[in-house]
Parts: sequence; C-alpha cells; structure tokens
Amino acid sequence: MQIGIFSVGDITTDPTTGATPSEHERIKAITTIAKHAEDVGMDVFATGEHHNPPFYPSSPTTILGYVAAQTERIILSTATTLITTNDPVKIAEDFAMLQHLADGRVDLVLGRGNTAPVYPWFGKSMQDSVELTVENYSLLRRLWDEEVVNWEGKYRTALHAFTATPRPLDGVAPFVWHGSIRTPQVAEIAAYYGDGFFANNIFWPKEHFQQLIGLYRERYEHYGHGQADQAIVGLGGQFFIRPKSQDAVREFRPYFDNAPVYGHGPSMEDFTSQTPLTVGSPQELIDKTLTFREFFGDYQRQLFLVDHAGLPLKTVLEQLDLFGSDVLPTLRQEFAARKPAHVPDGPTFAARKAARDARMTAGTTAAHQSVRTTAAHQSAGTTAAHQSAGTTAAHQSAGTTAAHQSAGTTESQAEDA
Repeated sequence: MQIGIFSVGDITTDPTTGATPSEHERIKAITTIAKHAEDVGMDVFATGEHHNPPFYPSSPTTILGYVAAQTERIILSTATTLITTNDPVKIAEDFAMLQHLADGRVDLVLGRGNTAPVYPWFGKSMQDSVELTVENYSLLRRLWDEEVVNWEGKYRTALHAFTATPRPLDGVAPFVWHGSIRTPQVAEIAAYYGDGFFANNIFWPKEHFQQLIGLYRERYEHYGHGQADQAIVGLGGQFFIRPKSQDAVREFRPYFDNAPVYGHGPSMEDFTSQTPLTVGSPQELIDKTLTFREFFGDYQRQLFLVDHAGLPLKTVLEQLDLFGSDVLPTLRQEFAARKPAHVPDGPTFAARKAARDARMTAGTTAAHQSVRTTAAHQSAGTTAAHQSAGTTAAHQSAGTTAAHQSAGTTESQAEDA
C-alpha cells in the first residue's frame, strides 16, 4: 500500500485568527509540507491543478520539479492534471522531463476538472469534455509509446512525423491514474488501457464510489488485464488528529464550519459519519481507514488531504508528525497482512521498468529459441535431404549393379545356348 497526502491548493482564511496567507506564503508552505511528508515516511505527495482563485497550483510540474530536487524517495504525482484543457503534447513533454529530474519518481492523475469556466479560458467547451478526454488521452498514450507520431483528430491540429522530447525515462512512461468522482466513461478509459483508477471519495457517500470502482474492476478484467481484484485502485481521505479525540474535535470544528468546500452544510459529526473524514485520535483514523478495504476491496494507494481549510503550516506539520509516528506504521502493517498474494503492489517506476525488462528478455529468448528451432528444422531437413540423396544414390548404384549382373547373366545364358 502506498500512503501519502494530496493538496487541492486552496488559499483560505484561518477562521481562528483571521489571517489569510499570501500566494507566495502558500506556495512556499506546500513545498515544506511535501518534504516533510517524505521525512515522516510517506510514499506519495500529490498536488492538484487549478487556474482560478482561491487556488494557487496552476503549474503542478513546476511545484513537483522543485520538490524533486529536495527529496530522494517520495513519489511525486498530481491530484488532477486536466486532460481536457491541457495540450497532450505539453503533458507528454512536461511529465517526461519531470521523470528525468526525479529519476522516475513520477506519476499523474488525469481528470476532467470540476470548474466549468476553465474550458473557455483554454479555448475549449465543457460540452466536449468527455470527447476531449478520450481523444487527448489516446494521443498522449501514443506520444509516450511511439517514437514518431502521425496523428489527426477533432480538437487540435494534426501531427506529422512528430517526436515528443524528452522521451520517457528508460522508455517507461509515467504511470497514469484516471481520476473521477462521477463519470463512468473515465472508469471505462482506465480499464481499457489497464491504467489505475483514482476515486477521490472525500465528499460523497461510499455507495456512489462502490459503483464506480466496481465498474472499473469489471471492465479491467473484461479487457484482459487481470482479475477484477487485481485492478489498480486509489482512494482519497481526510483527517485531523490529536492524541485525545476531544481535542481534535474542538480544534478542528471552526475550520470545518468555515471551510469553503463543506462549511455551512452538514454538521462535522454527520460529515464524518458519511464520508472518509476522520476527526479524532490516531486509533480512530486507523480503524476508519481500514474499513475502506471492506467497502472497495484491496487497493494500492491511499492519499489524505491535510493542508486545507485555512489550517496554518505549523498545524499541518504537527499532523504529519503524529500520523508518521502513531498511524503510518500500523496502517502499513495491517494492509500488508490483509493483502492477498495475487493482488499487485502500488505502481513504481523501478517495478515497472523491471517488468518491462523481463518482458523484453523473455521476448528475446523466445525469438532466439524460434531461430534455433528454425535452424534445427532446416538442419534436420538438410540432413534428411542428404540422407535421401544418399539413399537414392545407393539405390541407383544397387540398381546399376543389378543391371550389370542381369546383363552378365543374360550374356552367360546366351553363351550356354
């Protein structure tokens, strides 16, 4: 199980102090948070993509490239890369470049986005969002998988003998997750290509996401990528924890009540009972997170939202420290103990490169065996031909001798006559 954090990149006033961080403060804070996530032992850091206030992360690869230079182990990803409004050529080149800078520690979550005005800002129409998703991803896949691409589609200019640069690191393209909270077509795309499916289930009841994930698993198996329970699934989550549950509830309540994403709606108690949000003790977070497997089956990646709703940087870092010491080791142990042997681990560059190399070696070995078998057959055929020729020659020789003998007998008989 890969366990990490993601950020939506909101800039929100702290309701307890009235302070609103500047864009600069928030951008610098998220790089500190990402580095601290690695320090406490997390596996993944992911950032969203937004192009409208009150959000700052309009350029996720810039953030991730900066973090890559200051980390060594953590996987760097996106919580959403907009496949609808970004040019597939730019996505292909940006993430291949990031791969090289991060020595392969890169993947991405593709999504349509949930902000309607973003489409016209980039010359697109929201009514075309599903078609854009299908066409753009088909092109992105080819740009990574093929050295030279000739392509023509509906929503961008054609490409003629085009090569995206740089090429993916060691010929292994970044792993792709397709993110969705409501679109069955996205689950279908993920299943068709054998990619991952990230269900960011943080706001809606589990029954809704059980349907989406169930569809993805069913279609993953249908397309021959493996059994349904071997499909690659990622889930979202949220938490605010303190050693004592009542302290967590008291401290987080003003942030929940005033947060733009869910403030002034259901009570915090109702929201925590209906969604993955945990506000309480480390043990409560462990217990609730382990129920996700019961609802959605074995899965590969669990990301938590922790830096939102105006929480100050100091508090977010404290949350990560407590999670790293009191939650992460137990979650790792429990998930590992419960995972069946045939269910794959979360995707990493190293594992995918090793699998690719093994396939290439197996293919080369098979090709060599085929060549040797063909050569053996040819040699056997030549030998048989030689033997056949020898036999024929022997038969001819024997026939000649017999003819000679017959002629001699005839002559003898003539003389006797």
